[in-house]
Amino acid sequence: RMMPICPPPSSTMIYPFIIISLWGTIMTSLVGLRQPDLKALIAYSSVGHMGLVIASTMVQTQWGLTGTMLLMIAHGLTSSALFCLANINYERTHSRTLLLLQGAQIIFPLMATWWIISSLTNMALPPTINFMGELIIFTTLLDWCPLTIIVLGIGATITAGYTLYMLMATQHGKLSSNLVLPPMQTREHLLLALHIIPLILIITKPN
Repeated sequence: RMMPICPPPSSTMIYPFIIISLWGTIMTSLVGLRQPDLKALIAYSSVGHMGLVIASTMVQTQWGLTGTMLLMIAHGLTSSALFCLANINYERTHSRTLLLLQGAQIIFPLMATWWIISSLTNMALPPTINFMGELIIFTTLLDWCPLTIIVLGIGATITAGYTLYMLMATQHGKLSSNLVLPPMQTREHLLLALHIIPLILIITKPN
């Protein structure tokens, strides 16, 4: 909203911002791979995705700004859904540690479905709006500097790694016998549906 009234950034500003944002994407993704705290992992995922947004914005092309807008909307819904799922787990286990959240798929099969959908959108799996946004950003940065494809490829691979790690750690494994877990409530399913349904609807009409 503020960009039309701001002067375009100079070339001396563009390079440091893009380098720092892409470097931040890699570093936050690596931290996410070693993160035992579920909410912290999701937060690092958001920081990594916003690094792509900053880099694409600094290129100052219409194509790049389109990808930026798509990714911000998509990741806003995806990240919020993941935080909602993390809070649902926390309300039952009173812990955010991934080691204590194992085996949820056994007793919460529908919640496991929400986890799978949210994780796949976080990984930007086709044909999600996340994929469209990241693809546009990747092509924008590749056109600006072909060498950025190396950093972007590494970042996308690590993102897939920690997202799968999060999914496997929470849904698979041996369920603790000391936990008494109440079933999911209708309001929780409604909250998650209000995150996922807009993501699906945007796919059908992204413009």
